Amino acid sequence: MKKRKMTAIISALAVSAGLLAGCGGSSNATTAAPTSEAATEAVSAAESSAEETTAAAAESESESVAAASAEDAVIRVGALKGPTSMGLVNMMDEHPEYSYTMETAADAITAGIVSGDLDIALVPANLASVLYNKTQGGISVIDINTTSVLYIVSSDENLASMKDLAGKTVYLTGKGTTPDYVLQYLLAANDMSADDVTLEYKSEATEVASVLAEDPDAIGLLPQPFVTATCMQNDQLKVVLSLEDEWEKVQSGSIVTGVTIVRNEFLSEHQDLVDEFLAAHEKSAYEVNDNPAAAAEKIVELGIVAKQPIAEKAIPMCGITCITGDDMKASLSAYLEVLHGQAPESVGGTLPADDFYYGVQ
Repeated sequence: MKKRKMTAIISALAVSAGLLAGCGGSSNATTAAPTSEAATEAVSAAESSAEETTAAAAESESESVAAASAEDAVIRVGALKGPTSMGLVNMMDEHPEYSYTMETAADAITAGIVSGDLDIALVPANLASVLYNKTQGGISVIDINTTSVLYIVSSDENLASMKDLAGKTVYLTGKGTTPDYVLQYLLAANDMSADDVTLEYKSEATEVASVLAEDPDAIGLLPQPFVTATCMQNDQLKVVLSLEDEWEKVQSGSIVTGVTIVRNEFLSEHQDLVDEFLAAHEKSAYEVNDNPAAAAEKIVELGIVAKQPIAEKAIPMCGITCITGDDMKASLSAYLEVLHGQAPESVGGTLPADDFYYGVQ
């Protein structure tokens, strides 16, 4: 397969009144896994494009954010804009020898992994499983980088549990996405179903935020940092339910939003570099959590979030972490089993084998 160079990308993350009507803030951060169909299509598209040209990538108006060029990079890292890339910002300072690519859509990252233009990537958890199946075990997951970023937002103070959603309308992003799978699982775990709750699907989180801006009594399921941006612009709104808290009441482990994967070809040739990356990633993630103010400055400088107050306030609720080894496998495998039980195609048809999990005893 002919290898291609993909240009590192970082365009400003839109947080503007125009995108979030009446709330003055929004985010294009990719925090939810794609639909199962979209995930599969993304992998198929990547497989085709890997054998052709980089025209699609060139048309994306990308620009470099790495201090080092791709030619000089020790490791080529790709990440989705949002909480996953927020956890990398200190690493970007301390390891400029790496090449960093940030995208707003998972298919561009997928293309880089399949083609060999990226070595390590931070992707939605279910997409990692899809990739594992589509590449016949060609990738491994090395850490969990974000846990739940999903929250129920409303001004309704009577919403204290999942059961309180009965008879209500909940606005959320598209059917067949991670928010949809998680919400429907939690409804079922509380002896409810979609028949007990009216689910109004929107194509983007900005649309859900717009509904809440117009009617604070409405109920919206949003990811971070949309939650923070929305609530900061309307003091009537607040987080009424954390889906992570609700998940932990009925499941072991956490909702696994994002994971870090590596091409096994690169892993076999450069295991020492992968281990070095893991150590740097863990350090960076926990530094971001320990000092949100300093991290927020870097996040804004890199264009991941446009306004520092939003980034700083959102960080504690973004689930930024670095979980490895047996703990990683326990949480991720349990989460993928839930998705597989609801829709096998959401994880690529079958659950990954044990070799999917790096560093497991």
